[in-house]
Amino acid sequence: MSNQAALQQLKQHIQHYVIGQEQLVDRLLIALLADGHLLVEGAPGLAKTRAIKVLSDGVEGDFHRIQFTPDLLPADLTGTEIYRPQDGSFVFQQGPLFHNLVLADEINRAPAKVQSALLEAMAERQITVGSVTYPLPDLFLVMATQNPIEQEGTYPLPEAQLDRFLMHVRIDYPDSVAERAILRLAREEAHDNVSESGPAGQVSKISSKHIFSARQEVLDIYMSEALEEYLIQIVMATRNPVAYGDDLNQWVQYGASPRGCIALDRCARAHAWLQGRDYVGPEDIQTMACDVLRHRIILSYEAEAEGISADHFIKELIRRIAVP
Repeated sequence: MSNQAALQQLKQHIQHYVIGQEQLVDRLLIALLADGHLLVEGAPGLAKTRAIKVLSDGVEGDFHRIQFTPDLLPADLTGTEIYRPQDGSFVFQQGPLFHNLVLADEINRAPAKVQSALLEAMAERQITVGSVTYPLPDLFLVMATQNPIEQEGTYPLPEAQLDRFLMHVRIDYPDSVAERAILRLAREEAHDNVSESGPAGQVSKISSKHIFSARQEVLDIYMSEALEEYLIQIVMATRNPVAYGDDLNQWVQYGASPRGCIALDRCARAHAWLQGRDYVGPEDIQTMACDVLRHRIILSYEAEAEGISADHFIKELIRRIAVP
């Protein structure tokens, strides 16, 4: 089976169990192909946890869910050294971050020390305990979730950590058609649980070899020099948009980092690859721009006073920058 066919089969498998969240499913696969981490923001009950759990069912690798709470300690993520009284030695016991797919549920409920432990894992693909550094698996993806409704008792994520997320995806409620399909799926699953017949529609697991090969295909997708310049201009304009209007210039305080430029390139390529194309078009860059850049832009007080969001700022930039 080709890499394209394998990923399309995985996508269909996820969409069977995660209904009405096509964007979330798409972004999960793009994060997998672009070798990055995902921050998902949405109200409770929108299948955030379910999405990555179903993804893990279709990928050869292990999955672990971590519920972030205010009393969480760094060792609860990284692991710790256990004393063995038999021989007086210490043995390192790995924590949940040593899994391939990690769900950091309600990430903004944990304090700064826990965030810094997760930051090293996401940024360096390694964990340091004491004086020893342990490498993480080659296939390593963190999907973190945030609840936008209840903000009491939360710790805002620092900009350095936000920048480590490939994308910040916002999801909303499904429409009435999807809601009906969700209701019917819930009934089917309840029936399966009662009858002990188990869920139907299992998919053959994709090996990490398939995923790494697909990532190489994504990197090899053609992007013209003109389109590369267009991508760079979008990122540069988030830092200094004065050429595209004084209004845009007064809306932004800090723009996207070079890491944002790299992320937009990788995500645009992955989006084109999932569409079955061997080249990147302007629509791939435009489609991915908000998810890649929204968490990397700090708006000014003027923008906040006017009710301007990062998404509005990015869309205005795209509207005003000439497409090659």
